[in-house]
Amino acid sequence: MSMTIAPDQVERIVWNQHQDPFEVLGPHPVERDGKTVWVVRVYQPTADAAWVILPEQREEYPMQSVYHPHFFECTIDTPELSNYQLRIKEGDHDRVIYDPYAFRSPFLTDFDVHLFSEGNHHRIYEKLGAHAVQVDNVKGVYFAVWAPNARSVSAIGDFNHWDGRKHQMRRGKTGVWELFIPELGIGTHYKYEVKNQDGHIYEKSDPYGFQQEPRPKTASIVTDLDSYTWQDQDWMERRRNTEPLMHPISVYEVHIGSWLHASSAEPAKLPNGETEPVVVVSELQPGARFLTYRELAEKLIPYVRDLGFTHIELMPIAEHPFDGSWGYQVVGHYACTSRYGTPQDFMYFVDQCHANDIGVIVDWVPGHFPKDGHGLAFFDGSHLYEHSDPRKGEHKEWGTLVFNYARHEVRNYLVSNALFWFDKYHIDGIRVDAVASMLYLDYCREPGEWVTNQYGGRENIEAADFLRQMNHTIFSYFPGVLSIAEESTSWPMVSWPTYVGGLGFNLKWNMGWMHDMLDYFSMDPWFRQFHQNNVTFSMWYNHSENFMLALSHDEVVHGKSNIIGKIPGDEWQKLANMRCLYAFMFTHPGKKTLFMSMEFGQWSEWNVWGDLDWQLLQSEPHQKLKHFMEALNTTYRSEPALYTQDFAEPGFEWIDCSDNRHSVVAFIRRAKDSDEFVITVCNFTPQPHSHYRVGVPEAGFYTELLNSDAREYGGSNMGNLGGKWTEEWSYHERPYSIDLCLPPMSTLVLKLDRAKTQAALKAQG
Repeated sequence: MSMTIAPDQVERIVWNQHQDPFEVLGPHPVERDGKTVWVVRVYQPTADAAWVILPEQREEYPMQSVYHPHFFECTIDTPELSNYQLRIKEGDHDRVIYDPYAFRSPFLTDFDVHLFSEGNHHRIYEKLGAHAVQVDNVKGVYFAVWAPNARSVSAIGDFNHWDGRKHQMRRGKTGVWELFIPELGIGTHYKYEVKNQDGHIYEKSDPYGFQQEPRPKTASIVTDLDSYTWQDQDWMERRRNTEPLMHPISVYEVHIGSWLHASSAEPAKLPNGETEPVVVVSELQPGARFLTYRELAEKLIPYVRDLGFTHIELMPIAEHPFDGSWGYQVVGHYACTSRYGTPQDFMYFVDQCHANDIGVIVDWVPGHFPKDGHGLAFFDGSHLYEHSDPRKGEHKEWGTLVFNYARHEVRNYLVSNALFWFDKYHIDGIRVDAVASMLYLDYCREPGEWVTNQYGGRENIEAADFLRQMNHTIFSYFPGVLSIAEESTSWPMVSWPTYVGGLGFNLKWNMGWMHDMLDYFSMDPWFRQFHQNNVTFSMWYNHSENFMLALSHDEVVHGKSNIIGKIPGDEWQKLANMRCLYAFMFTHPGKKTLFMSMEFGQWSEWNVWGDLDWQLLQSEPHQKLKHFMEALNTTYRSEPALYTQDFAEPGFEWIDCSDNRHSVVAFIRRAKDSDEFVITVCNFTPQPHSHYRVGVPEAGFYTELLNSDAREYGGSNMGNLGGKWTEEWSYHERPYSIDLCLPPMSTLVLKLDRAKTQAALKAQG
């Protein structure tokens, strides 16, 4: 038999140094004696012998070793060669397989490559990663990964005993390596073996992988995200035609790994009635395990629905290696964490939220990623996703790496990832974590530890451009969703549209309001008279952005105490202050976010390893605080004046903000395109006021919609007997006024009852 290949080509395959193994392996047409014959070459590192099988002809062709005992070749005299198989003999065992190198067509088109290289392939996750497909009537999995600086890349997994020599991938344009492996399917565990130019080998999870093994294992898993049957078509259509900022938004922020645990003696039930083995987490309390997505659908969703929140915000559920990172150090941006179940289980959770009229917001982390060896760090033996200069590429305080937003393919990875969660999981919003860390080159860096931009400034221009691209793309595909920035500085126009130069978010957390209010409520009430500015200052800048008022997880960890612990006084005073704060928050302009446990007054700080302190709900004061939160959400959602003009100047008007001697403020909230309005009066001290006059714009009867001091909420039950009639007594530069009883540490919400007023006028003739 005459050899058809040079020894050095065989050696490059054997040592896994060939960037296009298809040039050597698989079928190759050869002209011989004026006709075309086929040469088939195979490298099987553990094979003793090999044959080519032509199923249609029912023939086998023995292969010969060529230059290496495990490199085989044979010549087949046939004009056409397709869908042949290989019989591989390994010791006493034979197996028949399809040859991966017989499937030669690249799956990425030139247009895919063009879009990816310029950073505009919005659904690149449908091309890169691992996808179960069928080629030439043969089922298998197509693998593709971007690693432009690698010397070689192989797909490894259970299917080849994690041997990188067996399935060497082909390098295509822009450094994307690809290979179709026949007869693999859903559930295949895999990684990429990446070899750098110096020959060092890295085993990497798939950056575009849709599922990973439960930690501490790190392999990716082939899955089909289109197998779930959604039931939320009405919700999605309604959302698409809705302007969300014109609707009430009150968000319950949850870390689902510590909201509630189940007993480890009770395996999780799967949809088909089988049970799932318990994953032991040593840091959890003895006998505890995580709830699954489906169990959370049964327990968390009814709880949030009964509280009256419009949305659930989930702290990051993308795959992360360490529970204690709360999810903010992501290694699998396209994989929902396997801690709580499968991707389909999470889809079920979102579907059930929508069935209960609850939106789902997911915390999203495009600012940094951890250094774990199986993740994005030093992915192809070079600084691929991160900057090579540590002054740009590392957050030393967090021990993480910073994305290189100037690189088109990295920007594409992140933009398409944001779209991915809306597309595949039907989420309703993202809260983008740590935006300030992205926008400033000197964030948490000392002088000499950072470099300026090209203009000598501290602004990260590439990061700002990325955020604009991301938001513009999201709203182009998914109108009606939310993109919320956790941005703690005065960067201008964060929530302004990109077409006027803004970053394109539609909401921004108001960190200034949060700090001012927590400082204010931490004071002894006597000193509050000297700090009225804490209460009123937010309205000076309120209309500069679309703000969300947030009392988040960051305020109840790391020695900061929970909300109730920040407030002075005995338990009654603390709870009264909390009701007063929450009611002020829900009537103040802006959308709302509250972290789990705040609704019932948990004393201890949030502990990621334990349950919330649910036993407190056996205590009447904590029960009544939770009941107050239900009533507050009901009031908020039922009054358009409290949400339709959060970001427009006509939506808010001070009645009086200067009574610092009594620490009282009063203001009006007005509805859009309506004469409806509500009045809020807050008394921030324990001193009640039996005759406190407040000017109002119209005459009539003002119903007391909400009184945070009511007995049913745990208060002293002072109030106004359901409401007050106005008097023709001009006050606060208004023609009428009402004489109110202001309970201690309370918020009153009042509304003109037009029907009762008209009936009274009619009765008077």
